Amino acid sequence: MPELEVAGKRWTVEPATNLLDALNAAGCNVPYSCRAGSCHACMVRCVSGEPADARPDALDAGRRTEGWRLACQCLVVEDLVVEVFDPLRDGLAAEVLSVDWLIPDVLRLRLSPLRPFRYSAGQHVLLWNDEGIARPYSLASLPGEDDFLEFHLECRDPGLFSGRARRLRPGDVLRLGELHGGALHYDPAWDDRPLLLLASGTGLAPLWGLLREALRQHHSGPIRVIHLAHDASGHYLAEPLAVLAAAHASVQVELITPAELPGILAQFRLVSRRTVALLCGQPASVDEFARRLYLAGLPRNQLLADVFLTRVP
Repeated sequence: MPELEVAGKRWTVEPATNLLDALNAAGCNVPYSCRAGSCHACMVRCVSGEPADARPDALDAGRRTEGWRLACQCLVVEDLVVEVFDPLRDGLAAEVLSVDWLIPDVLRLRLSPLRPFRYSAGQHVLLWNDEGIARPYSLASLPGEDDFLEFHLECRDPGLFSGRARRLRPGDVLRLGELHGGALHYDPAWDDRPLLLLASGTGLAPLWGLLREALRQHHSGPIRVIHLAHDASGHYLAEPLAVLAAAHASVQVELITPAELPGILAQFRLVSRRTVALLCGQPASVDEFARRLYLAGLPRNQLLADVFLTRVP
């Protein structure tokens, strides 16, 4: 029977027990969101011993060398001494600059890190609040242009993190955890290729940053932006998107609802097989977008997608 040790507490577990489950069953309160190795909320550091890791590629080599592992992807197969992520010790403090509602369901949060924070458009970062709740959120800001970190929080449903976020005020402090890059990015080599940006809900957040990155890089190909919202009032960036489209003849913006989606997809045609598609949002929407793009002839390696996996409350 392997033993686990955290902060001086030791106990035995069944062989091949999931590390996240074992830690939380013992009261260690390790946060998690996706349980798929994507959100990085459940990072722990293995001080002694090695778990069986199903996703050794999920963390970069530097983090792995330091002993960090994603607890949701690990099984306890030998004695382990583990340190849980402590946002006060391991995180970066960031001051709340502003909290405002873009629409009744979407909260815009702007933070100022207390020391330099390097990131790229399209990445997401783990946010920790003062109640020890952590959730991953995509960055909507553009490094080098925005002097703050911006996040768009979907608040339609109640949640531990979003509930606390509603009460945030300027001057409050959050902590930044793991910065992670998924599939979404902008490559300057795409300069003259058509770009297709498809988002549902707050999946628009990282694409907003990537759209502005492409324009900053003087992208010369056409850019088509499609945003799917639950109804017409859900297009929370309608005005700034319209401003960009008016300033750049290459940018076309379409704001659609679920009732309009079948017609849009049925009529969809690629302007070129060189098109690069960037997708983000809920799994069902991303899958539907992707299926139509494949049927239209888009090569699979030209479709990059990040999915907002279902979060715990």
